[in-house]
Amino acid sequence: MTINDRHYYIKIAWLLIFGSALFRLLFAGLFPLSPDETNYWQWSRHPAWSYHDQAPMIAWLIRLSTQFLNHSEITVRLPSVIAMTVASVYLFLIARRWLGVLIGFKTVLLSQSILLFYLGGLLATPDGLQAAAWAGACYHIARAYDSGKSYQWLMGGIWFGFGLLSKYTMVVFLPCAFCYGLYSQVHRKRLLSIWPYIGVIFGLLMFWPVIRWNLNNDLNSFRHIAFIGGANERFALHFKYFAEYLGAQAALLSPLVFVLVIVAWPLALFQPRSNYKWIYSYLFFTSFPMFLGFALLSIHTRVYGNWPGAGYLTASVLVAAFFSVRKKQIFKRKNWGNKLWPYALITSFVISAVVLLQTAAPFLPVPVKLDRTATEITGWPELGKKARVFMDAMPDPQRTFLFGLRYQIASELAFYTPGQPETVSINRWNRPNVYDYWCKDEELLGFDAVGVSGNANLQQLLEQVFERVEPPQEMKIYRHYITRNWSYFPNDLVEKPVKFYYLYRAYGFKGGLRWTPPSKWDVRNSAGALGNSQ
Repeated sequence: MTINDRHYYIKIAWLLIFGSALFRLLFAGLFPLSPDETNYWQWSRHPAWSYHDQAPMIAWLIRLSTQFLNHSEITVRLPSVIAMTVASVYLFLIARRWLGVLIGFKTVLLSQSILLFYLGGLLATPDGLQAAAWAGACYHIARAYDSGKSYQWLMGGIWFGFGLLSKYTMVVFLPCAFCYGLYSQVHRKRLLSIWPYIGVIFGLLMFWPVIRWNLNNDLNSFRHIAFIGGANERFALHFKYFAEYLGAQAALLSPLVFVLVIVAWPLALFQPRSNYKWIYSYLFFTSFPMFLGFALLSIHTRVYGNWPGAGYLTASVLVAAFFSVRKKQIFKRKNWGNKLWPYALITSFVISAVVLLQTAAPFLPVPVKLDRTATEITGWPELGKKARVFMDAMPDPQRTFLFGLRYQIASELAFYTPGQPETVSINRWNRPNVYDYWCKDEELLGFDAVGVSGNANLQQLLEQVFERVEPPQEMKIYRHYITRNWSYFPNDLVEKPVKFYYLYRAYGFKGGLRWTPPSKWDVRNSAGALGNSQ
């Protein structure tokens, strides 16, 4: 490759990275926030050292963004856009430094096509922040193993700490990086230095506010993690969720890319000695264990598809290295992966483009039960306006609060109701969450309320916590398809609501906001009252 070719690929790679970032930033304002996004936005309005469900970094950065740039879909999503851009930069640096400019360019091309990465860099969730931390830690720890410089170990520790503050699954990075050092004959001696451990200590010190918060709140975050990890379930091994886990990975990466990832892992670990490059095994150890760990967990309990997402960052470098260019020195027989590469890349781009377009401007007649965006983001602004009308019509709007029976609805109402009022989630019959720390019964006793639920039969249940509750009023939510007038589009899908909401008028709050444990054996049932301190 000539010097001019190198410069060309480098320029195109940077253009792709920052062009994609600009596209995500502009696209971020074209569709409503999902329930999880408004939930994290709600966290940002209640600053704390940590939160019940997740690490605090997403709330801190949303707070920073909205404090200076107002409250909008774009400003809520801005931290994720920036974070995934940082992750893309680090992936390019890893590939370019140890595998060459061409592989670096192909890595950028692949990473900008994958739906999982696009969602992480677009939606306001911890995934994008963890991606930046994982990629940054991978780069600096690789530099540290390569050179032994203390500065690189410290930078790796800082990114590790940032990752822990973003998402708890970042803890997996520590054994991944350490196990590579034990495995590598080339770099094993680096672990005899004190600097790797100083880097770890530095990262753990960054995480101390979360530990302190949990110590003050009966370890409630860790109880929540244990619960979603299946601690409340009777121990059993089965394949009930394993196929679902694999299917989710294939869908989020695209099926052909997922196949190449699966093939790349053994190729990375079992390189011919004559062609051995330590970076391959390093990339294996910083990707495969993440996938394997959650695959094993899925044999016990349900695992969400995005949980192992960070591991695919360095896996994408392996795929580009093995399959985007011909490697005769590695593959003695015909490399079918090279033939699959362009199709994998094209289908990955197509899947991402279709999903994004369907999200912002629905055009495919997909049944509602198969179209998650229809149920996740449709109708929230309309519902918020309707809730404001109901509140203003109450006898005393100043002594009327707005509630949902799930934190998702309460958070969406908080963002999309005109005036963005504080809202309440009545968790009594569902599960504990952050609203248990913010809302106290004594502050609302005697107040009237307007509530929203997807259930039309809650009147008697709500009468446990209110003096009187009126029958609900139904609100139908429709999806607005841009292709509804095209000849191929079925009219019955346009005329069919995608979901229903029911608005309740309730009077005289009696108390009973917080979650009531169904059993004293429930792992979430802490010894002390929820929300004693923040």
